[in-house]
Amino acid sequence: MNERTIRYLTGVAGALIISTPIQAAEQTLYDALSSGSVSGNVRLRYESVDQDNALEDATALTIRTRLGYTSGSYHGVTGVLEFEDSRSVLGEDDFNDTLGKNTNYSVIPDPETTEVDQAYLQYSAYDVTARFGRQVITYDNQRFIGHVGWRQDRQTFDALRLTYAPEGPLSLGYAFLNQRNRIFAEAGDLPANDHLLNLGYQTAFGKLSSYAYLLEVDEGPDNSLDTYGLRFAGSRELELMKLIYAAEYATQKAESGSTDFDANYYSVTAGIGVSGVNVVLGYDVLGSDDGNYGFSTPLALLHAFNGWADQFLSTPANGLKDLSVSVNGSLAGGKWAIAYHDYAADESTPGIDDLGDEFNLAYNRGFAGHYTAGVKYATYFAGDSASGKVDTQKLWLTLGATF
Repeated sequence: MNERTIRYLTGVAGALIISTPIQAAEQTLYDALSSGSVSGNVRLRYESVDQDNALEDATALTIRTRLGYTSGSYHGVTGVLEFEDSRSVLGEDDFNDTLGKNTNYSVIPDPETTEVDQAYLQYSAYDVTARFGRQVITYDNQRFIGHVGWRQDRQTFDALRLTYAPEGPLSLGYAFLNQRNRIFAEAGDLPANDHLLNLGYQTAFGKLSSYAYLLEVDEGPDNSLDTYGLRFAGSRELELMKLIYAAEYATQKAESGSTDFDANYYSVTAGIGVSGVNVVLGYDVLGSDDGNYGFSTPLALLHAFNGWADQFLSTPANGLKDLSVSVNGSLAGGKWAIAYHDYAADESTPGIDDLGDEFNLAYNRGFAGHYTAGVKYATYFAGDSASGKVDTQKLWLTLGATF
């Protein structure tokens, strides 16, 4: 952690300790610490990337280890401390890690790192939970705010988060982000001045969410990225089938220096489930401002959207329309999924209209109580040459353990 973050965490921890009653502190604090729990998670993954360009094919064998401690409650206060380490193993490290290593290879953004993944104090009372420090923050389906847990170094935030969740359908969340701890090790972390507001209301047919995500990188020229949106998602069990549905709309204003852009986002999902098999159609549109700017989601769990080949982690200036169909179900004690995506520009320009298509396959299974294994494959076929995309194939083999 950098000096700025350490000062921030020390300050909020001190404020919380001062505000906590100290009667019988020694005995009560000892009980809280001694009754805490330890947790761990290990994930070994092989990943390969084959692209139709001048870059060398990339291969990576990495292991991510995460160890954590959660204290018991002391006057309503609990604490979490968690460390994360990611390493290449067995010399299988022929990949561009985004930090200047092996730049002649395709990118696999899993740099080696050892860092504090989470470190926070939490206080709960009267249906309100306050959390101070480095933490995972997610909202709704993580389309805008997520943990990027697919990568070995997941995304966390140095933040103050408040959650109001009384009994009943209403929930209200607010977070102020002081720093974005991204997936590129500490070298890629960014100081922030972000405000996140999310209001949820659970109905009999699904959850209605409204949100305002006001983002600003707290360095360099003046910048802001303000997004306001509304989402409804749910499912309904009928006698012979399950209905799956979701709809979302958001508007965004981006400012950088003297330049302003406006873009919209909308998404519609509809599906059915029969005998444990779900078929889902989706239409996801990241709009464009006249071909000069594409709707941006810099804090999202991006791998879960717009195809697993990760060709659209940054929205093209022409925007993106993603028409998809996916099928998933259970087999031999595990979960399988198949998906197809057809991509097009939201604002077509000469040579940029068809942005390609993609097939995805996956199978994951748990075993022996604490272990998981999975295989995942994505193949992307490029569209118009002016889009800058190339044919890409990716393969992942994963083995994990949780305790």
